Amino acid sequence: MEEKEFSFGMSEEQRTIKETVARLVKDVVSDNAHDMDEKKAIPPEFIQKVWELGAAVSVIPEEFGGYGMEYSPIMNTIILEELAYGDMALAIAASLPAMFLYPILEAGTDEQKKKYIAPYCDASFKPCTVAVNEPRFKFDPVSLETRAEKKGAAYVINGKKCFVPMANNSAHMLVAAQDDGTHDLFIVSQDNPGVKIGEREKNIGLYALESYPVIFENCEVPVSDRLGGEQGCDYGKFLQKTRTALSAIGTGVSRASYEYAREYAKERVQFGEPIASRQAVAFMIAEMAYEVDAMRLMTWKAASALEAGKDAKRESYLAKLYAGEMTMKITDYGVQILGGHGFIRDHPVERYYRNGRGIAILEGMATV
Repeated sequence: MEEKEFSFGMSEEQRTIKETVARLVKDVVSDNAHDMDEKKAIPPEFIQKVWELGAAVSVIPEEFGGYGMEYSPIMNTIILEELAYGDMALAIAASLPAMFLYPILEAGTDEQKKKYIAPYCDASFKPCTVAVNEPRFKFDPVSLETRAEKKGAAYVINGKKCFVPMANNSAHMLVAAQDDGTHDLFIVSQDNPGVKIGEREKNIGLYALESYPVIFENCEVPVSDRLGGEQGCDYGKFLQKTRTALSAIGTGVSRASYEYAREYAKERVQFGEPIASRQAVAFMIAEMAYEVDAMRLMTWKAASALEAGKDAKRESYLAKLYAGEMTMKITDYGVQILGGHGFIRDHPVERYYRNGRGIAILEGMATV
């Protein structure tokens, strides 16, 4: 029997796209991430540069303004890791249109696709967002408190959301709500009188990314704006894709912390030798290295299942669970290796640590 070879490497196309994104990150993001964090804002031109790569609209059919390329969750995880390596806030902000468009493309009715996809596929970045997280202890995305009740020709949504990125500038948002025991997504306009956007949140990390609490009070949404119409959507598949995406982002942040700490340890000399030569530091760096690889492999496993059209519930859940734990551990090691310098904002490891905390607690912030 002929043996089949399995490759854990990237194809030539994947490597080319990875290198393209990496160049953009190096030229535009890396030297500006600190200032974005300090100023608590992402310059619009930075998001526009990422948008011009065309990754978000590449799989959108040409009839809606996209390129009609093949959908690839694996490719998307590679892109997200590279963007998050530069800055996690920018990675999330730049992927928001995909968060809104991909579910509509996959599960939307013909009317929804015609109405909502094309306006977001032109040459300029237009923010749109997704509201999944809720402000309560141990939030679970499969046990939503936001409710959608069908009344005649409309659904009435009531509930509270938090960590809704760029909600103040987004004309539309996808809202996750419980509908008679099932979970659905609803397309909601920001100018709906039942939508109330609060003041910008002050979070432990992701300073550069604007996020807001959103309250829905008797928010009436036409039945036609329930994603998928009467059939609804596969909310479980939506979560699988967002969890895989967050795992990729966690991998990027962790890799950035690992590489910065590794180079610092090589250059930092104490008592006549680099601190990297000390066993305790060397063991930390080694652990960071193999955990980053482990995170990536788990993420790719989930993405490959999605790409094959399989149920990736287990793979995506485990990937995000592992990424949440390991991102905290790796970014904490980054701070420890730098010692007192790790507590100083002039070094990025403290930003990686603050931002990385979000991997474990956030849901629905990116997609593949």
